[in-house]
Amino acid sequence: MTAHGPTAGMDARIDLVVTDADTALALGSGDVPVLGTPRVVALLEQTACAAVAGTLPEDRTTVGAHIDMKHLAPSRVGSTVTGVATLNEVDGKLLHFQIEAIMGSEVVAVGTHLRAIVPRAGFS
Repeated sequence: MTAHGPTAGMDARIDLVVTDADTALALGSGDVPVLGTPRVVALLEQTACAAVAGTLPEDRTTVGAHIDMKHLAPSRVGSTVTGVATLNEVDGKLLHFQIEAIMGSEVVAVGTHLRAIVPRAGFS
């Protein structure tokens, strides 16, 4: 890690404009053209990565270790969904995040996400 490394309170937000490719129908996770749960998970993992971007040395990265998420509301094609991730705790090499996806004032998904800091070389 860098001199300071990831610290509790770091956060990020990423906007996603839902396209046909993001739907449950396109992803094979359902048969309706609304934002698919696998795409919500990917958005929230991406947001957690962004929250700690630049805090690790080049030879380290993070990998998803666990996600616990409730998908609460549908999002139609064309809507903007914002992923939000806040680093709540750093436990050695484990990073504990609070995650949420929102659409305007509506909560689309909520949960927790665990990422592990690992050597980048193990994945090349």
